[in-house]
Amino acid sequence: MHATPTYLEIGSTDPTASAAFFRAVFGWPYTAMGADGGWLQTPTVKAGLHGDWSTPQIYVYFSVPDLTSAIEKVRAAGGQAEESIAEEAGFGRFCNCKAPGGVGFGLHQLPEPQQTVDIAKRMRV
Repeated sequence: MHATPTYLEIGSTDPTASAAFFRAVFGWPYTAMGADGGWLQTPTVKAGLHGDWSTPQIYVYFSVPDLTSAIEKVRAAGGQAEESIAEEAGFGRFCNCKAPGGVGFGLHQLPEPQQTVDIAKRMRV
């Protein structure tokens, strides 16, 4: 299974300072979505920026064509996956996982009409 990063979640104790930092270092535009965060636009994916995480970190979601199959592979390889699959309109289906050793990551299945187009665009980047 091949997987491409499709979304980032950035947890910060100070989202305003983090947004200014990523804008200054990488040139990523920031869109505020309230006092506790918003999102940054990288050249290839959006990055949610949140101030309500207990541990500052960058969490990566990887695109998979079949979320159920990918979850089975994670578990078969000794990883953990949440029992429930979440779905958001316009974003798709996703599940949070952990690799052996505790490294967290997410699996992300794009909404059907977007899936083929978005993956093809990223492959050209």
